[in-house]
Amino acid sequence: MGMKGLASANGSHRLSRGRKIRRTFNNIKITVLCGLVTILVLRGTVGLTSLLGLPSPSQQTNPAMLEDIERILSEIRSDSDDPDSDLEFNNSFSNSTETSATNYTLGKKINHWDEHRRNWLSFNPGFSVDPNKPRILLVTGSTPSPCEHPIGDHYLLKAVKNKIDYTRLHGIEIVYNQAQLDQQMAGYWTKLPLIRRLMLAHPEVEWIWWMDSDALFTDMAFEVPITRYDDHNLVIHGYHDLLFKQKSWIALNTGSFLLRNCQWSLDLLDAWAPMGPKGEIRNEAGKILTANLEGRPEFEADDQSALIYLLLSQKEKWVDKVYVENAYYLHGFWGGLVDKYEEMMEKYHPGLGDERWPFVTHFVGCKLCSSYADYPVERCVSSMERAFNFADNQILRMYGFAHKGLESPKVRKVREDTVNPLEVKESLNLEASISTF
Repeated sequence: MGMKGLASANGSHRLSRGRKIRRTFNNIKITVLCGLVTILVLRGTVGLTSLLGLPSPSQQTNPAMLEDIERILSEIRSDSDDPDSDLEFNNSFSNSTETSATNYTLGKKINHWDEHRRNWLSFNPGFSVDPNKPRILLVTGSTPSPCEHPIGDHYLLKAVKNKIDYTRLHGIEIVYNQAQLDQQMAGYWTKLPLIRRLMLAHPEVEWIWWMDSDALFTDMAFEVPITRYDDHNLVIHGYHDLLFKQKSWIALNTGSFLLRNCQWSLDLLDAWAPMGPKGEIRNEAGKILTANLEGRPEFEADDQSALIYLLLSQKEKWVDKVYVENAYYLHGFWGGLVDKYEEMMEKYHPGLGDERWPFVTHFVGCKLCSSYADYPVERCVSSMERAFNFADNQILRMYGFAHKGLESPKVRKVREDTVNPLEVKESLNLEASISTF
């Protein structure tokens, strides 16, 4: 989204005082109503259903969405706009900031990339594309310097090991990056120039899959249903209602998403990036995002909020090619998952990918590589250890071992040696149940 499109020629639109008051009351009513509905659902969940042993309403519907709604309601500000109104973006940049943002690019404009890729592939038949098994490149990374918190590097290593295990099992290539490719695009924004460079350097790859360093695969058997997205170019976890009705700043999560290697995606990156340069541009853009996205605190522009803003403000241009996925956990918030792993092992098995056995567990807010975090370090460390071991057991059992417990890095033998190892190998099934300890 060029910054000229973000700036209003006549300055920011001002609502009348009466309309502000009316919107405030409407928002209060909606918030109270949502709270009452949530309480009723929770009462039903822990009341009658638990006594009768019936599945709860949250299990029958979508427990992940209920958790997200709970978090969103807790973050809604009392002065927010009416969520049912049309978008009325407060878009004003100062002239100097607008000029700087407009002048920023990720690189020289690329045109006709789809045609260039087709031609390249035709001259390199060894990289021919299988529509049922397209090449996927998983991309992750961390800062080039050591973590500020001493335990951060240890868990970064575990997270890398986890990703290598998953990609090896499913024939996916992986890139781990520590280079700062664009000094202006630090922090949240580092992924954008990296993804663009990888697209152009790897025309044989159909999908670039970005995953944050603090996200772990916790279902080693589940595979992304890639053919589901034949008509889409961006696959991202989220909820339509939260995006288009609530206009929430956490309606989508950019910690794990897939982007097709195509001209549309290059254009999206070009439109997404101008809010990213650190300094005045990012600070001013943050004010715009906070003014227009429900529940967003005041801080500099982040890539997730900027993408949501882009999709809402230029809906006709982008949304048809975006698949908002919530049938499985392409992103699963760790707080509601890590304490349920034993229950999952008792009731379910790998390969489900949803709330029964989450595909990805994402430790949003832990920031173990930083000196500050949104949650206590001890809680994050113990939770990440549980998630890592929960996933690692799915790997170790192929070799006859398992962790002594989800809190323990030590392992024990769970299968005796045999003189016919190949027969055992043929009987192994990634989707088989895993016993508790």
